[in-house]
Amino acid sequence: MLPSSVDPLVSLMMVEKVPDSTYDMIGGLDQQIKEIKEVIELGLKHPELFESLGIAQPKGVLLYGPPGTGKTLLARAVAHHTDCRFIRVSGSELVQKYIGEGSRMVRELFVMAREHAPSIIFMDEIDSIGSSRIDSAGSGDSEVQRTMLELLNQLDGFEPTKNIKIIMATNRLDILDPALLRPGRIDRKIEFPPPS
Repeated sequence: MLPSSVDPLVSLMMVEKVPDSTYDMIGGLDQQIKEIKEVIELGLKHPELFESLGIAQPKGVLLYGPPGTGKTLLARAVAHHTDCRFIRVSGSELVQKYIGEGSRMVRELFVMAREHAPSIIFMDEIDSIGSSRIDSAGSGDSEVQRTMLELLNQLDGFEPTKNIKIIMATNRLDILDPALLRPGRIDRKIEFPPPS
């Protein structure tokens, strides 16, 4: 069987070694750590718990809050504690100038995650492609919408039992499309408040 041809730009999104961040490095986010363990870590390490209860595993989680509150650090710590491949992509990297490029990159991102499972896809700045859709004649806006529709398609098309989890992060929860946040796509939202 030949290896799949994945765009080199997509291949560069995979962090080769497991991140060295741990939960001990994160201060003041005990509740957020507990919640992300329930959503991501429990499904990867103990899938039998979900089966015995007869409930579906969560596919992903949205981390939201101001910049610098520990969202990325927590995502890296989860990958460390679950021994998963960590695939990091910024939403702005998926906004391409050629028609169809962004949606192709999203497809290849999920293909790569399946090939290297167990894996965690961390999508930072998801608001750059996941903002609410508006009727607009601009071709740039329609390309961003195509990319988001492909992301929705990929989120609907994979089983959470296949050892792939999605973590998204944003500091603009208010502009995200409701279709992205519906249950079955992103199952939990975790707030990261400013430090007090």
